[in-house]
Amino acid sequence: MVLDLLLIALAIALDPLPVTGFVLVLSSDKGIWKGLAFILTWLASFVAIIAAVLLMTGGEPPPPKSTPSTAALAGKLAIGVGLVLYAERRRRNLDKQPKSSGFMSRIERISPWTAAGLALLLQPWGMIAAGASTVVDANLDHAASYAALMGYVLLASSSILAMELYATFAPRTAHIRLGKLRAWLERHQDQALVSLFLFLGLWLVGKSIYQLTA
Repeated sequence: MVLDLLLIALAIALDPLPVTGFVLVLSSDKGIWKGLAFILTWLASFVAIIAAVLLMTGGEPPPPKSTPSTAALAGKLAIGVGLVLYAERRRRNLDKQPKSSGFMSRIERISPWTAAGLALLLQPWGMIAAGASTVVDANLDHAASYAALMGYVLLASSSILAMELYATFAPRTAHIRLGKLRAWLERHQDQALVSLFLFLGLWLVGKSIYQLTA
């Protein structure tokens, strides 16, 4: 469980869509406060999903080869296949998709409430679903599970947390460097998405098949 959560959290933290959106939020007027609204909503959704999964499992992982365990693995396999197919479809369309920044440019004029809603819109729900299917294996009788879940949430949120702190304590240099980061992400966003989704999808597919057939 721990390794899967680590890889999923890294993929979420490196996903260029929420990172680019958050950079635009920070770049707007009163961006620090809007960024805080974004982060609080982002974290709240993670906690809510984890809590819902743990309520369903009672904080105990289902026995191996049981129906719930098999269903969780099948769900993880389906998510992995979906990520691979999405990555392949996006790869084929790399040169066909027109570059449009209309939506992202409008982010610069949003309110804190809209920033909070944007946090939900930009979350990579496919990866979060993979994380939820992995949380099924958490055993709350062991402190290590609490540490793993907390680490998962913090690592998945590390990129936006780091940018918020940077913009708060070093606003001038942050404005310049985050602007450069935004420009780089806008140029390489599609390639980064394809690589992240393909890697995570293949990992989930391979491990799920192994566990289902072992």
